[in-house]
Amino acid sequence: MAKTASSSAPETAQKARPEDENVGIAKSFGYGAQHVLTMYGGIIAPPLIIGGAAGVEPGELGLLVAACLFIGGLATILQSWGIPWFGSQLPLVQGTSFASVATMTAIVAAEGGGNAGLQAVFGAVMASAVIGFLITPFFARVVRFFPPVVTGTVITVIGLSLFPVAANWAMGGNMKAPNYGSVANIGLAMLTLLFVIVLSRANVAAISRLSILIAIVLGTVFAAITGVADFSKVSKGAFVAFPTPFHFGLPTFNVAAIISMTIVVLVILTETTADILAVGEIVNTKVDRKRIGDGLRADMAASAISPIFNGFTQSAFAQNVGLVAITGVKSRFVVTAGGVILVLLGLLPVMGRVVAAIPLPVLGGAGIVLFGSVAASGIRSLAKVKYQGNMNLVIVATSIGAGLIPIAKPTFWDEFPTWFGTIFHSGISSAAVVAILLNIVFNEIKFAKQPPGSSAFEAGGRYIDLEEAEAFEQLQEGDRVEDGRIVDCDGNPVRVRDKDGNEVEAVCGGGESAH
Repeated sequence: MAKTASSSAPETAQKARPEDENVGIAKSFGYGAQHVLTMYGGIIAPPLIIGGAAGVEPGELGLLVAACLFIGGLATILQSWGIPWFGSQLPLVQGTSFASVATMTAIVAAEGGGNAGLQAVFGAVMASAVIGFLITPFFARVVRFFPPVVTGTVITVIGLSLFPVAANWAMGGNMKAPNYGSVANIGLAMLTLLFVIVLSRANVAAISRLSILIAIVLGTVFAAITGVADFSKVSKGAFVAFPTPFHFGLPTFNVAAIISMTIVVLVILTETTADILAVGEIVNTKVDRKRIGDGLRADMAASAISPIFNGFTQSAFAQNVGLVAITGVKSRFVVTAGGVILVLLGLLPVMGRVVAAIPLPVLGGAGIVLFGSVAASGIRSLAKVKYQGNMNLVIVATSIGAGLIPIAKPTFWDEFPTWFGTIFHSGISSAAVVAILLNIVFNEIKFAKQPPGSSAFEAGGRYIDLEEAEAFEQLQEGDRVEDGRIVDCDGNPVRVRDKDGNEVEAVCGGGESAH
């Protein structure tokens, strides 16, 4: 009997995880469709850019897009459903990494474009993914260096770094288009945003949770009525097609290209680690070293296999982390259903063309809420951080600043070496690197730790200058006396300084208001 109870305990614990909730097939595919629509623009952009740089024909561009949808779906299923050693079993959507686009277009250009350029890209992706797979145990061990001061900072920057994407979508997506940034485009985005807000307030749980999907549908219907959405090309092209292995030829392996892509893979591993920790924080589930390792292995395995079916490097999509936060649907099976939809879109190009007809301003309006919710989740994590008596405020400030530099000024690192720019051109990876290093220096290395009160940046480090004539006016609302000492509204001590700026003991009568 004891044996039976013991054997059932892990199973009970497994079922208790929030991400293991089963919401039913119908709801899973409904919520899963939201995930697909949220990341669709992001997943089709890389193959369009890389294929365009290679100069492939329009029909083959569609093939590249279908291949990325197909592989992204398989990678999503592996990541969310999980098998032994592979998959974090978290609601994480996978797709072609945008972080690798600049490097892959450079490889294409170096090889003279065409099929030769794509073959070099596929070879570099395969080789770098294998290298990444081999070093995943190292990344899985760095979880101890991701306390709330680091994860909260990175999650905040993930959300903030996605806002340019939402703004670009809201303006129309194509800067060369004559209507880019028009009142019509931005108005459509704002209308979709209004739909999201109103539907999120609905008292019916199903409507509230599906607010993003319903808002996108309503926004698209409105766009179709006003002539903005164009579905005329939906019927043109094949209805069913399976990605042909090595359609553009066998991969070639160029050492310089592989080294460049390996640097990108390090960035992707950093970003995926941050995304795994971010979604774990939002879902409120345990994320340990093993789980991170399983997630990273799934990432790299999918990336290594992807070129066989004409796909590229895979990584977690941060915008879908925002969808988990805004809808409150934590089930990983919902994301698995989204992966199935992606696979079907890859096999059914006609379905992909339907989704591609959704105007980007509609997705931009929804993206404002989604990406903002990611940043809000990070801010919520930062609220748990202890700022008094350490350098955490400096860590947060510096790391967020580093993460926002490439967003505010994308050319900031252009004059630096390529390997350096590859890492720091990504706001997410630069914030993660800076936050991790500063946390190690100030919170892990003993000789670098500062004694309480020695940092000018301490939160709660207020002082009252006794020598000032208006010393009593330095008190603030909520200040009070506890145990003979002045504390603020949060219970943090308010220090007292003499005329030389030295901290002194100030004992007051207990049980009275500081006012």
